[in-house]
Amino acid sequence: MDIKVDNLTHPDVRALVVTHHNEMVANDNINLSNALDLEGLQSEDVTFFSVWEGETLTGCGAVRELDATHGEIKSMHTDRRFRRRGVSAALLYHITKYAEQRGYERLSLETHPGQYFTPAIKLYERFGFEECGPFGNYEDSEYSVFMTKEI
Repeated sequence: MDIKVDNLTHPDVRALVVTHHNEMVANDNINLSNALDLEGLQSEDVTFFSVWEGETLTGCGAVRELDATHGEIKSMHTDRRFRRRGVSAALLYHITKYAEQRGYERLSLETHPGQYFTPAIKLYERFGFEECGPFGNYEDSEYSVFMTKEI
């Protein structure tokens, strides 16, 4: 598995980000106002990662710098064909190590309640993330689950 910083120009990467958004939209109780689109994921405060097995894209995710000590995980997604194979766990481990190297003291994320997101929430919990209140510019919402971890 090869995890690398990505500039989102590869057509497979762009397609996976679109798939990520489409799958979220297909679920109830979702608020996409905080989701980053392709342009948002290319912002200077975001580091985007792609996960590859050979020439095949298996997943993606990003970290947005909230401040010098706090990063936010964004757009974690594993291609359907590669789910339950450790792609997300490897990426989350990689993102955590990247955040440590950047000097972050905390990583946070916003996800959603509901069955579709349960596997992601369980993954974050396994990595030591705990539910918390809104952070950054987020507002409390019944459609959001906020999680954080000191690193």
